[in-house]
Order: sequence, then C-alpha cells, then structure tokens
Amino acid sequence: MNAVIPSPSVTSAPSWLHRALRHRSFVIGAVLSLLLLLAAALSLVWTPWSPYEMDLASKLQPPTGTHWLGTDAFGRDVASLLLVGARNSILVGVIAVGIGLTIGTALGLLAAAKRGWVEELIMRLADFTFAFPAILSAIMLTAVFGAGIVNSIIAIGIFNIPTFARVTRASANAVWSREYILASRACGKGSLRITLEHVLPNILSVLIVQATIQFAIAILAEAALSYLGLGTQPPQPSWGRMLSEAQTLMFQAPLLAVWPGVAIALAVLGLNLLGDGLRDLLDPRLSRKR
Repeated sequence: MNAVIPSPSVTSAPSWLHRALRHRSFVIGAVLSLLLLLAAALSLVWTPWSPYEMDLASKLQPPTGTHWLGTDAFGRDVASLLLVGARNSILVGVIAVGIGLTIGTALGLLAAAKRGWVEELIMRLADFTFAFPAILSAIMLTAVFGAGIVNSIIAIGIFNIPTFARVTRASANAVWSREYILASRACGKGSLRITLEHVLPNILSVLIVQATIQFAIAILAEAALSYLGLGTQPPQPSWGRMLSEAQTLMFQAPLLAVWPGVAIALAVLGLNLLGDGLRDLLDPRLSRKR
C-alpha cells in the first residue's frame, strides 16, 4: 500500500507549475528570493569594488557612476558591501535552519512515535528552549566565547530546534492517526520503519514551508545580532552592522541606512511570501480549492 499522499507536484508537474505561476505570493516571493541568491552568487566571483578596500578621500559620496550606491564612512563601496552581506546572510540562514531542521525534526518524529513520557519530556525541553530567544542566547554565548558569526549561527540554530520539533510533532501525530498506519502496524512494521516510509514523506511539505519561514527569521536575527555587535565581525560585511554604522550619520548620509534596510526588508518579505505560496501549493486541501 502506498501511504504517501499524492501531491500535485508529484502527480501533475505541468498543472502544479501552472498554478504556481498564477499564485501572486509565490511568484513575488520566488523572484525576490532568486534575486537574493543571485546577489550572493555574484559576490563570489565579482563585486564593483573590493568590500574591504578603504578610501577615506572618497568617504560619504552620494550615488555616482563610479560608486552606484555611494560610499560609507570609510570610503568603501556600498553596493559591494550589500552583495557580500547577502552571501553572509544566506550562509548564516542555511546553517542555522539546517541545525534546527535536522535536530528539531528528529526530536519531533521521536515524540510522535514514542508518545508518553518521551513526548512530554521533548515538549517540555522545547518550552524551556523557547525561553532563550536567539538574541539572548547569542549574548550568553558572547559572554563566554566572544562575539562572532559562529556563535550567531549556534544561537539561531538552537532557537530553531523547538520550532521544528513542535511543527514536526503536530504534523506527525496527525499522520499516525491514519488508517494506513494501523495497517502497517498490522503487517509487522516497527515504529522506525513506519516513520521513515510513511510519516516523514507525508510531512515533508510542511517542513519545507516552515524551513522557508525560519530562513527569513534567521536573516532578520543575524541582522539584529550584527547590529548589536554580536554577529558578523569586521572586516566581513553585514547588513546589520551597516545599519549600526549608519545610525550616527543619518543627517549626513541618510542613504547609508536606506540601502541595507531595504535589502533586509526585501529578503525577509520574499522568503515569507515564498513560504506562504508554498504552503498553499503543497497543501492538497488548499490546492483543490484553487
């Protein structure tokens, strides 16, 4: 018996693509997310200027043909800083979400499969972890190990674990109550095999959507931590630190705060819209209504 719920993405790829292109949130989110990825990829091979090169004689210049978005207080090219900052934001987001997705999903599946005191223990640990948001965790890690991008990734990753654990456990519990799970048990399948063959495939769409949303939260958290001086450290560019450096120059060069602020807003908006669109497209019940 095939226990995996057939989704439009599997059974009819052209139909799914057609509906995706008609979904405004998905299209806008996909375009903005693609632009973020392209900016990060471009920074690996080319930037208008070196983001580490300082030219005090050219500091605080407005946008020109030479420096498209102007220069900062150290004479660095703002466009180059934004491109490399996108790469660092994606790096933090991917690793932090990967930590939360891997550990949180495993704990959620274990809680749904074992139930009883195991489920209760995991959920109470998740509640305890929620008491330490990413910024507070980063402050504690900084006090012990010092500020840096690694500690930011660990703090954001730890914050993601209970989120994925709760989502996974709730979705897995719904699958465990299905008739085909009872049939699988009657056939002699163990909890591990049922989890891997039936439960996990049926909740993948939920996890994908949640990962997209957590990616946006991770980028926002990294920017906040860098703004406070706890995240990415100089000379590595960071959108959050660009905002922090620009706050003392609001009257001299207000655009220095506008560019990284717009970059953060568009990245978070794009990922949130992409997550909402994927939720609608991957949920069979919602897809039938469209």
